[in-house]
Amino acid sequence: MAEKMLVTQALDERDLLVGKITDKINKASFIDTIKPNEDKVFEKRVSRDEFAKNAESAYQQIQDLIDRYQKIDAAIVASNANTMIKTSYGEYTVAGAIALRKRLKSTGTFNSDANFEYKLMMKIESDLQKMIQFAESKNKQLQGTAENMRLSILGKDSKVKDDKPLEVVNAYVKENTTEVVDPLDAQKKADALKEKRDTLLTELDTQIKVSNATTFVEI
Repeated sequence: MAEKMLVTQALDERDLLVGKITDKINKASFIDTIKPNEDKVFEKRVSRDEFAKNAESAYQQIQDLIDRYQKIDAAIVASNANTMIKTSYGEYTVAGAIALRKRLKSTGTFNSDANFEYKLMMKIESDLQKMIQFAESKNKQLQGTAENMRLSILGKDSKVKDDKPLEVVNAYVKENTTEVVDPLDAQKKADALKEKRDTLLTELDTQIKVSNATTFVEI
């Protein structure tokens, strides 16, 4: 008869089984030594027959626990592949949501290499700040050059009644001013990427917990 339990219970038991199986493997004794003139094996100090019985029992217990782990794990995987959750950015299977959450947290198969949204956000912000600083630097140099041009035209102590000679300076400044080319409205794009990532992580965490606490699996 199939055994039903919540996914949360299955996850807890699976975690416990990992420790339990590991502990039993470490404590088990499958091999020992004995001499023809002795009745007990060297390390365990029990008879050959008792040692054999204990070894077989320990092996079978471990195998049973592994089988239990496999059944629970398979049930969790099957449930995660078929149970859907909703977020502000669409629906996902629980399995897909878990994979997405890992990727957004840089803990998936490829670690930070697959956290594309974060990489894109950082690249956009980096390029934006780099170009803003570059433009500001170039324009500061331009203003210095323009000021020297004005002084050359006007002279330090003289005043020119006609502004026309200065028009060439203004034209020079206008033609040589460095502007930032930002067709994507980069900061808005970066902010949107961050908002989507933060929202998804919050919603995925919540929805996965809710799903695990309300979905049953059969073992």
